[in-house]
Amino acid sequence: MKKAQKGNDQAFLKLFQQYEEDIYRMAYVYVKNKDDALDVVQEVAYQSFKKIDTLKKPEYVKTWLMKITMNCAMNVVKKNKKVVQLKTDYEEFIGTNNEDIPLSISLQGLIDVLEEDEKSIVLLRFYHNHTFKEISELLDIPLGTAKSVLYRALDKLRKGFKEDDICEQ
Repeated sequence: MKKAQKGNDQAFLKLFQQYEEDIYRMAYVYVKNKDDALDVVQEVAYQSFKKIDTLKKPEYVKTWLMKITMNCAMNVVKKNKKVVQLKTDYEEFIGTNNEDIPLSISLQGLIDVLEEDEKSIVLLRFYHNHTFKEISELLDIPLGTAKSVLYRALDKLRKGFKEDDICEQ
């Protein structure tokens, strides 16, 4: 870590490769396609390489990288919202070949109903196993806000399950 912070390219590359798969997965959940997720990984590599010397606590390198990933992914999502995607009717039924992360359709659909802040907190809590304290520090929000946003998101997900008859009561 210290070598990477002093500008050693090889040390940074070795450090980044440890977390590259996690970065890709997090990006994919936001952008929902392989190409954009790979673009996000590349942007995270660039941004983190540029700013590695600003990281004060090396033990939080993964958390720091995840925050950069979320920011870059949300920028791509915002950019893509401005682009109108045209989809032929049959594509909905045959699916696409670029879905290389096994997420169930129902889970992906439910996650999509969440707001960006809710989605971030749910993913950090359950996918990356962060504590509420870590989430509040990572997202720079109060601890109580992190908890209330998570509970609001879980309530939305529960209601989504019930509306879609995914689970029985």
